[in-house]
Amino acid sequence: MKKILVIGSLNMDIQVTADRLPGVGETVLGTDYSYNCGGKGANQAFAAGRLGADVVMLGCVGQDEFGRTLIRGLKDNGVCTDYISVREGKDTGTAMILVDSLANNSIVTIAGANGCCDIPYLEKTEPQIMDYEYLLLQMEIPADAVFYAIDHAKEAGKTVICNPAPAPDGLPEEIMRKIDILTPNESELARLSRHKTDSLDGILEGAGKLLSQGVGHVIVTMGDKGALWVSQEGCRMFEGTRVDALDTTGAGDCFNGALAVKLAEGKSMEEAICFANAAAAISVTRKGAQASMPLKEEVLSLMQEE
Repeated sequence: MKKILVIGSLNMDIQVTADRLPGVGETVLGTDYSYNCGGKGANQAFAAGRLGADVVMLGCVGQDEFGRTLIRGLKDNGVCTDYISVREGKDTGTAMILVDSLANNSIVTIAGANGCCDIPYLEKTEPQIMDYEYLLLQMEIPADAVFYAIDHAKEAGKTVICNPAPAPDGLPEEIMRKIDILTPNESELARLSRHKTDSLDGILEGAGKLLSQGVGHVIVTMGDKGALWVSQEGCRMFEGTRVDALDTTGAGDCFNGALAVKLAEGKSMEEAICFANAAAAISVTRKGAQASMPLKEEVLSLMQEE
């Protein structure tokens, strides 16, 4: 298996469940709360490590109990954490997650030490981390650090997978041309492409715009509907696995981590998307982000049942 490098955020998720999400200015009664290891970067690295990948994580945490817990959780699940930076005087990133009875969620993130995952930090770690084939990125760290990593990955002939979440208003075209696989959900695609994505035609138009800007492949994750793969060769819809969803937090991260794992194993894009769909389906049947990530054997078992 080829090595995967994940660069991104590490957060402690403070999750609150309620029958419904509050409106503006409204207070609702919650049913329970919990602390869960999260952050899009850490979630994706955790998912990949739990699925058996050779994965290295780069990112920053504070010198606090949240940071120690996050690093320990990744390490215990097969992720190399040797190069994660512990920043004195900074708090570990946090996320406030509200989940309703239908498994919908709203999330507010506070960057904390994630803001230190910057270009100087990446420059210091570069000699140790150039030994990888797949780079997996998100947008919860400074954008210029994301662009720096993409530039260097392409110069070194690596494969770049970018999950544009949270979605910026757009990405520079010189960066778009260096992204091999872009994995937005429907709302992220709408923001990036400035196309409405409330219909299949709209999704295809939005994905087509990103392809015209130089992206190699666009995989639109569509929740329980599955995932749509769009490339210059055409498009293909991969139906989602029907499950009883409990909590969708981290499902997109699970999909991205699982996708990278199968590609690193040398599998085709079709095989990778099917595997990622199944992994994400399992994750939504459990609470939490990293706590919901499946083992490889669980994913293969679900795929055999379909």
